[in-house]
Amino acid sequence: MMTTAAIATAIFAGGCFWCMESDFEKLPGVIGVESGYTGGRTVAPSYEQVSAGGTGHTEAVRVTYDPSRISYRQLLDHFWRNIDPTVKDRQFCDIGSQYRSGIYWRNEAERQAAEQSRDALLKSGRVARIHTEIVQATAFYPAEEYHQGYYKKNPIRYNFYRRGCGRDARLQELWGGK
Repeated sequence: MMTTAAIATAIFAGGCFWCMESDFEKLPGVIGVESGYTGGRTVAPSYEQVSAGGTGHTEAVRVTYDPSRISYRQLLDHFWRNIDPTVKDRQFCDIGSQYRSGIYWRNEAERQAAEQSRDALLKSGRVARIHTEIVQATAFYPAEEYHQGYYKKNPIRYNFYRRGCGRDARLQELWGGK
């Protein structure tokens, strides 16, 4: 039985939140993933408001996890390998600041871990530049219910979108099998 002391959350943005939700939910130690919006000015925005731009929000996921089974650093490693950090204000076929990539830290340890992971990625030479923002977390607003678990509720549409967007092809190009 897990106590609430054993639960932590992390917020990441990597373009389409349906895809990020799917990618994170597969990890052992992840308890749940919620699609939503963060980083903007509008209180409790709707999908229509965020996707139109102008709210300052980005599509994001809030990952609830058990730190005794998966660490924040492991989540960071998984995050980097599921985005294209080399582009600004877009991910794959989704364009606009509402699809920017980001790591939203809640404390100094998370900030340091996020910055160290970014610096290690740059030092590795795999990418020449990184446009992923690393900023303090602000309010996270859950997306509408129809977005939650979208990849499970609508697998045909989801897979068509993911393939059509070129997400997996670009990730393979960037990261290979890793």
